[in-house]
Amino acid sequence: MTNPTNHSNTLSLAIDLLTRRSNTPDDAGCQELMIARLAPLGFKIERMRFGNVDNLYARRGTSAPLLVFAGHTDVVPTGPVEKWHTPPFKPTIKEGMLYARGAADMKTSLAAFITSIEEFISEHPNHTGSIGLLITSDEEGIAVDGTVKVVEALKARGELIDYCIVGEPTSNKVVGDMIKNGRRGSLSGKLVIKGVQGHIAYPHLVKNPIHLVAPAIKDMVETVWDTGNEYFPPTSWQISNMNGGTGATNVVPGEVEILFNFRYCALVNNAGSSEPQLKQRVHAILDGHQLDYDLQWEHSPSYITPRGNLVEAITSAIEQAYGVSPELSTTGGTSDGRFIADICPQVIEFGPLNATIHKLNECVAVADIEPLKVTYKLTMETLLK
Repeated sequence: MTNPTNHSNTLSLAIDLLTRRSNTPDDAGCQELMIARLAPLGFKIERMRFGNVDNLYARRGTSAPLLVFAGHTDVVPTGPVEKWHTPPFKPTIKEGMLYARGAADMKTSLAAFITSIEEFISEHPNHTGSIGLLITSDEEGIAVDGTVKVVEALKARGELIDYCIVGEPTSNKVVGDMIKNGRRGSLSGKLVIKGVQGHIAYPHLVKNPIHLVAPAIKDMVETVWDTGNEYFPPTSWQISNMNGGTGATNVVPGEVEILFNFRYCALVNNAGSSEPQLKQRVHAILDGHQLDYDLQWEHSPSYITPRGNLVEAITSAIEQAYGVSPELSTTGGTSDGRFIADICPQVIEFGPLNATIHKLNECVAVADIEPLKVTYKLTMETLLK
């Protein structure tokens, strides 16, 4: 570790956060550390605990526009500790890289949120609008008592957000090269096809559900669900698991279970797909093959933020801070942005490189940390000064 006296405020705060073993859904005191920095700045602090999940909503100001920084303090498990080059909860700087679990995903962003806000308020104490933070410890877990619950509470009291920046690690090859301005929807199905179990030597007495469903699978594989649009690639349908049989070689199974998923292109200007449309088309295929089945659905919504004030503001900030012109993208998995979009028309995600997230020896370049703070600060100066 280098001499702490040489650390910037952002790096020092990131290190403080990274020493805390906040394995999801344990916040491990990270939010209290952030609160200690926010309260003296005039933020109204709301600790929102749902189930065993700690959430923080803090706001400074009462007028519009409201710009919220959103993120999570929880991290994924370390994996085999002995395979890390350095202890995962002992932040270590080596050859210009900061190593620790959560360095990229996403405690560096959290630190940059705080220090950028401190500097902005110091320089613009009477800024227009309001600044907020929405922080959860349930993003890496099942995500049922985290951001989604805070959003529900804000919506119930009529508190809407104008702009939101989620600090997810979105950068691809160099920091600043990619902004996420939306995410595909995720629609999962648990399909159980029913047949008649029996001895394999008496085919006239059985109904093999695997054989029965095979033509329907072929149809769904060959279906063009949509052709995408200007923001999203075409919708894809994939089987992830298929289970059937008793384990014996001479027994036809009575049922087969299939788990499948759509990563779907959100409907924009009549191009793409919606959740109801996809469900209707799947049921039509299954019913067309006269199958006896049960189907349970699980849905995670899509969102999209077209070019507008927020995209333009953070694009300009990235160009100034990193010297890079970012690409807009909707690739990758889901994020808490999908929940926030319910009460906020402009949501984007921007943060460090994602090359090492969830891996052994997760790290960020120390040289990339201060420009991240500058990016967030310049964005506030455009939207709230």
